[in-house]
Amino acid sequence: MSVLNRRNALVGWVVYQVGIRVIKRKAKQVVPNIESKRPNKSAIALALASAVGVLTFWKLRSGGDDSSPADAA
Repeated sequence: MSVLNRRNALVGWVVYQVGIRVIKRKAKQVVPNIESKRPNKSAIALALASAVGVLTFWKLRSGGDDSSPADAA
């Protein structure tokens, strides 16, 4: 008997389809309602952390120190 046969393929396909539906349903439950006017705390924290990361990266890439080798000579 082969491990990959039609019955196992069908069972795998059914499990995949049911799993996708369950995951979509759970994802919809996690997303906050648009009706609520309260800001999402995790979204605010994520935006703040990404802004700090971008500013840090930008400062390091632009040469954050004021002394350059050309000015020293």
